[in-house]
Amino acid sequence: MPPKNDAEIHKNGSYHNAPPFAELRNPMGRAAQIRQFLFKRTPNAVPAGNIPIVPLNRQDLEAQRENDEIHLYRMGHSTVLLKLGADYWLTDPVFSNRVSPSRFAGPKRFHNTPIAIADLPDIKGVIISHNHYDHLDKSAIKQLNGKVGHFITTRGTGKYLKRWGVAETRITELGWWQTRSHGDTTLTATPSQHFSGRGLFDSNKSLWASFVFQHNGKQIFFGSDSGYFGGFKQIGQHFGGFDITLMETGAYSALWPYVHMTPDQTYQAHKDLRGKTLMPIHNSTFKLAFHPWKEPLERITELAEQENTPLLTPQIGERITLGQTTSTNRWWQSV
Repeated sequence: MPPKNDAEIHKNGSYHNAPPFAELRNPMGRAAQIRQFLFKRTPNAVPAGNIPIVPLNRQDLEAQRENDEIHLYRMGHSTVLLKLGADYWLTDPVFSNRVSPSRFAGPKRFHNTPIAIADLPDIKGVIISHNHYDHLDKSAIKQLNGKVGHFITTRGTGKYLKRWGVAETRITELGWWQTRSHGDTTLTATPSQHFSGRGLFDSNKSLWASFVFQHNGKQIFFGSDSGYFGGFKQIGQHFGGFDITLMETGAYSALWPYVHMTPDQTYQAHKDLRGKTLMPIHNSTFKLAFHPWKEPLERITELAEQENTPLLTPQIGERITLGQTTSTNRWWQSV
């Protein structure tokens, strides 16, 4: 069993990735990164048409509580609504129009959410993997506060929630390999290779993580953000595999190869995790890199077909029933 303390990765007041990548540096330099953002124009970086949405409503979601099935609804980017038995859970809830410190600048949402926060049913728990703006949304947290039982996040991230009105008694901070149970669902924070920060002076002051859901014999891996690293194989070995992996597939670049994965690396990570079915996330909602917006889904589909790997690419809001939904359409090809 891996250690349940963060002494190795928390030093001098900051968190670090596990060796051998204790310090990750931009291989092309900061100046090259700034030039790319200012001057590089990527063809087809945003959708030319409307991304299809399957609307959700509270009445239907409440009715689903009566069955024991596991449902997954992709809400956009890395936000996934999971129904585990009678309880609902949300991962990295981002509902704002932009992922930025400003409401008027920064990456803008490609599509609406399939349901407003006010219309969501009560949520058992919210998982927050790290503090980047495309994963920790101040407005969403404040709106969710009244309908969420527990907020489970990473070391050092709870201070934002407290600042925004969430009671400390409803916040749990976890380090890597630490576990908490809520009813018949167990959550474990597992390693990822990334970084944190929301401003100029808080770089890596809080931890980043992936998460494992265990519910009634089923196991779900929520990858959030990570570069490809040996930790995926370690997680797969420790848990013995996953019924479905929700894997970052998008926002990659040669400018940051250690903190985000290419689709090829995502596919390899899924295999390292011993995943059965792969569901790509972290794409089709915001422009966060320089690749065409369809490219992540096209490439991961090609890779899955080559080895006959079960792949689910649901429309935003489309219901996936674990163990029953075996195929989805290539909705992005018509946009």
